[in-house]
Amino acid sequence: MVFSSFIFLFVFLALHLLIYALVPQRAKNPVLLASSLIFYAWGGPRYLVLLMGETAASWIFALLIQGAQTEGRRRAALVGECVVMLGLLGFFKYTGFILGMVQGVFGVPSEIPNIVLPIGISFYTFQLLSYVIDVYRGEVEAQPVYWKLLLYSSLFHQCIAGPIVRYKTVAHDIDERHASRSDVYLGVRRFCIGLAKKTLLANACAAAADTLVPIGSDALAGQAVLGYWLGMLFYMLQIYLDFSAYSDMAIGMGRMIGFHYLENFNHPYLASSVQDFWRRWHISLSSFFRDYVYIPLGGSRCAVPVYIRNMAVVWFLTGLWHGASWNYILWGLYFFVFLLLERFVIRDHMPKPLGHVGALLVVFFGWVLFRFENFSELATVVKGMFGFASGGLASLSVRTVFLQNIFLIIASIIACTDVGTRLRKYLFTLTRGNDAMLTAFGVLEAVVPPVLLLLSMISLAGASYNPFIYFQF
Repeated sequence: MVFSSFIFLFVFLALHLLIYALVPQRAKNPVLLASSLIFYAWGGPRYLVLLMGETAASWIFALLIQGAQTEGRRRAALVGECVVMLGLLGFFKYTGFILGMVQGVFGVPSEIPNIVLPIGISFYTFQLLSYVIDVYRGEVEAQPVYWKLLLYSSLFHQCIAGPIVRYKTVAHDIDERHASRSDVYLGVRRFCIGLAKKTLLANACAAAADTLVPIGSDALAGQAVLGYWLGMLFYMLQIYLDFSAYSDMAIGMGRMIGFHYLENFNHPYLASSVQDFWRRWHISLSSFFRDYVYIPLGGSRCAVPVYIRNMAVVWFLTGLWHGASWNYILWGLYFFVFLLLERFVIRDHMPKPLGHVGALLVVFFGWVLFRFENFSELATVVKGMFGFASGGLASLSVRTVFLQNIFLIIASIIACTDVGTRLRKYLFTLTRGNDAMLTAFGVLEAVVPPVLLLLSMISLAGASYNPFIYFQF
C-alpha cells in the first residue's frame, strides 16, 4: 500500500483518522499502533514478524545497557545490537549481491537464492540502531514498554520511505502529544502538497524519463544526444520530487496527530556546492552517518589521511545503503571524490553562482550513475550524452516529448525551489493592516489543500494522466 493510492487515501487513512479522532486520549496510541501494524502487514505479513523481532531485540539491548553495572556489559549489549541489526539487514539486502560476486570469481554457488527484501528494512533498522546507540550515550532513557518502542519503529507515516526519525525527536510525542487546529490544518496542507508533488509532477517526470532513457530496453542505444540529456533531466526532477513528496506526506500525517518530524529536504537543487547539496538532501540519512559513523571515526579534526579514510567509509556506506549494486557504491564514492576536491582544491575560490552550476552538474551526472545498474547501459548513456549517439543530435520523438512536457518541466523546476514558500510569506506580509487581503489570504489557504487533493485524485484516476500535456506548443 502506497500513500498515493485510492485504497490508502479513502479506506486506510480515512478510517484510521476517523477512529483516532473518536477514541479517548488513552486509546490513541493503541489505535495508531494497530493501524501501523496493519499498514506494514499489507505489504507482506510474514515480514511483520521481522519488524517486531528487531524491535524486541533493540528493546532488550537498550534495557540491558541502561541497567548494566559495568562499561564492559554496556559495550557488549551495544555490540549485540549492532550484530543483530546489521546482520539481518545484510542478510536480506546484500546476500544476493555478495553471492553474485563470489559466483563470478569462483563459480559457486551454482544457484543464488532469491531473497525478498522486506519493505522499509533499511529505515527501521537505522532507527532502532540510533535508538540503542543514543541510550548507550545517555542521550535518551530506555523505553520500558515494548509496545511503545514498537509504535516508534512501525509508525506507518515514515517506516516505509522515511524520514529516518530519531527516538529522541518523538519520545515526548509518543507519551504525550496534542494536535491543535493549526497542527491539523498544517498537517493536511503538507500532506496534500506532497501528494500533488507525487501524482502531478513526479509520476509524469518518471513517465517521460522512462520514455527517453528506458532501463533494460534496446531503444536506449538508439536515442539521440538531446534525448539522453532531456531524459536525465526528467529523472533528476523525478527522484527529488518523488522522494521529497513521501517525506512531505509523512511529515504532514505526523503533524495531523501531534508528531513533529524534522525536515528531510531543504531545496537541495539550490545548493551552492556539493557539500551544501548533502546538507539539504535526505537530511535524516546524512545526519545518521555523520553522528553514528563519521564523528565516532574522528570526523574532520584529525590528520588528513585519517579524514580521507573517514570520508571514504561514510560514502562507501552511503552508496551501499541505497542498494545492493556496484553502481550505488560507485555513486557514493563519486560524491566522496568531489567533496575532497571541494575541501582541498576548490575550497572557497569559486564564485557562488558558478559553484551552484558546478554542483548541479555534479549532481546531474551522479543521477546518471544512480539510475543504471547495468554498466553497459550506463556507458551507452554517458557516451551518448557526449555526442556518441547513434540517434544523432536530436529527433522528432525527442522534440515531441519536450513540447508535450515543457510546462511540466517548468512546474517541476519551480517545485524544486523555494518560490512557493517565498510567495506565501510575501502574501502573508500584505495582510498586515489590510482586512481585505487577510480575508483573501485566508480563502486561498482554505482552498489550496482541497484543490491539490482534487487534482491528485484526477491524476490517480487517469493513472498516466499528465495535466500539463494539454498546455503545449
